Amino acid sequence: MNPSTQVHSQTLVGSPKSSYAPLQNDTFIRACLRQATTHTPVWLMRQAGRYLPEYKATRAKAGSFMGLATNTDYATEVTLQPLERYPLDAAILFSDILTVPDAMGLGLSFALGEGPKFAHTVRDEAAVAKLAVPDMAKLRYVFDAVTSIRKALNGRVPLIGFSGSPWTLACYMVEGAGSDDYRMVKTMLYQRPDLMHRMLAINADAVAAYLNCQIEAGAQAVMIFDSWGGVLADGAFQAFSLAYTERVLAQVKKEHNGVRIPRIVFTKGGGLWLKDMAPLDCDVLGLDWTVNLGAARALVGENSSGAKAKALQGNIDPNVLFANPDQIATEVQRVLASFGAPHQVPLDAPDATGPTHIFNLGHGISQYTPPDHVAALVQAVHEVSKSMRKSANPAA
Repeated sequence: MNPSTQVHSQTLVGSPKSSYAPLQNDTFIRACLRQATTHTPVWLMRQAGRYLPEYKATRAKAGSFMGLATNTDYATEVTLQPLERYPLDAAILFSDILTVPDAMGLGLSFALGEGPKFAHTVRDEAAVAKLAVPDMAKLRYVFDAVTSIRKALNGRVPLIGFSGSPWTLACYMVEGAGSDDYRMVKTMLYQRPDLMHRMLAINADAVAAYLNCQIEAGAQAVMIFDSWGGVLADGAFQAFSLAYTERVLAQVKKEHNGVRIPRIVFTKGGGLWLKDMAPLDCDVLGLDWTVNLGAARALVGENSSGAKAKALQGNIDPNVLFANPDQIATEVQRVLASFGAPHQVPLDAPDATGPTHIFNLGHGISQYTPPDHVAALVQAVHEVSKSMRKSANPAA
């Protein structure tokens, strides 16, 4: 099924139009756009979170996860906490991928030490019939946080906004929580594909409106987390996940106030379908740790792929961070070497683009990660990637 694009524009009255401080470190944005950088930029999925003692202290003050996420000051504070510790090249909004279905009325909650849960599930025709793209005013707390964080960053690094993918949102909406076997959502997919397509179309239009409002509020790049895309069968992935990610991208802004807004798509477990993802109208493809970066670069990161070449993001195993710092540095070197020499500015073509890499984990950081090990990782990425560029171009 190739769902038609339905543009939903819900610009919020009062969205900020004032100028922000100039960007001091644009390495991440440049890498997203396949432009040369002095080092490989690094940020981490879930970098603002439970592995940091200062996060735990702020969460205790907030009283709950949603109390944290819906309070502008707290959300700003925890977003900036990792940047105070580490010289990361991007910040990512502190929020959750499930805010959109919560705004649809499903009742999102988080118990301490447990994952997200919905008070209401979507498992039959009547429940699907009630779904609609939510009023974006219900998510004003997210957009207020984006604006607050962008101002607090003061141009230090770019701010990334995000959403769950239509398929990933549907998984939680049907299951009501995380799942080990995806039994409920896959039952709907195979037994009532018409209902699943209806839900996914609404989700896609809601995600697009949500990301556009984040961009209007100050996000300088946006990311779609297809966290559960990899649980689908071949064929089902293309029909129930990829098609609706395409529908989102067809509606999300490529620029705002004359500035390019990179769009990133990450499908956990999606390495099998890289060739199918190559035509996506996005700038960056995120990869988990099961994918060889060099092979991915050859397939989707070069101009010879037959589609718009993508920057690549990833993909060290998060569990590497439990090894000692020397071994972490070794694994960082291995990941950077697997991508190979990144694009550098040719003297005869200074505006040329080429293969670029954004260092990240292959999935979110574990809450048990020692903070000092994150410092070792970031330091290694910067030092090794600078050294690689110098080796590849000694005259630089």
